[in-house]
Amino acid sequence: MLVKDYETRLYVKDNLSIGKSLVLKNDQSHYVRSVLRLKENSQIALFNGEEGEWLSTIKTIAKKFVELEVIEQIKLQEVISDIWLVFAPIKRTRIDYLAQKATELGAGALWPIFTKYTSVSRVNAERLRSNSIEAAEQSGRLTVPKILDPIDFDTLIEKWPHDRDLFCLDETGKGAPILDAFRLSHQRASGLLIGPEGGFAKEELDQVDKLGNVCRVSLGKRILRSDTAAVAALACWQAAAGDWL
Repeated sequence: MLVKDYETRLYVKDNLSIGKSLVLKNDQSHYVRSVLRLKENSQIALFNGEEGEWLSTIKTIAKKFVELEVIEQIKLQEVISDIWLVFAPIKRTRIDYLAQKATELGAGALWPIFTKYTSVSRVNAERLRSNSIEAAEQSGRLTVPKILDPIDFDTLIEKWPHDRDLFCLDETGKGAPILDAFRLSHQRASGLLIGPEGGFAKEELDQVDKLGNVCRVSLGKRILRSDTAAVAALACWQAAAGDWL
C-alpha cells in the first residue's frame, strides 16, 4: 500500500471505495476551485473518519461543483487513544484555537459545559466542528472529534459514563501530578475536565469528587488560561498514555 502525505486533504461524509465518484459542492468546491486553484487531474486525499485515507483525482471542475474519482486507499484507518476534552466555553477566538489544537492533539470528542463561573453564554457547535475538520485535514489525522451538545455542569455529573475515567484539572493545588495520574490510566477511555477562567466553584469540585471514576490532577504551580491548560493536559496525555508512545 502506498503511504504518502498529500498536500491537499479533505474530510468527506461519503463512503470511499475504488472507482467511486464524489461531488463536492458549496464551501468545499469553492475551496478547491478558487482558493487552492486546483485543475482537472490534480490529486486530493480524502478521509471520512472510518475507512482510512484514499487518493482521488479531479475529473471535472464546474462553477458550482467539483467531481472527484477515488483511485486507491493510501492509509488504513488509525486507532487513536480515547480521550474526550470537556471544557467550559471561552471567547470566540480562543475557543477556535482550543478546537484546532485539541483536534491536532488527538481529542476524540469536544464537550462544552456551563459551570457556575463560565462567562460565555452560548456555543456555536457548527463553528467548533468546522475548526475541528480543518485541523484534522491539515494535521494528517484520519478522524474528526465528535462535537457533543453543550450542557450544564449538573447534567454532566449526572450523565458522565461509568466506564470512562474523568481527570479534573484542579487549580487549587490539591490534585495529583498529572503525568503520574495518566501513567496509571492504562489507556482506558478517559476525559479531561477543564474549568473556566474563574476556576470551579467549591460545590462543583465536591460534586466531581462523588463520582467513582474521577481523579483530580494538577498542572503545576502556575495559573494557566483555560485554552493553555487544555493543550498542556492533552500533550501530557499523549506523552503518557496516548498515540505518541
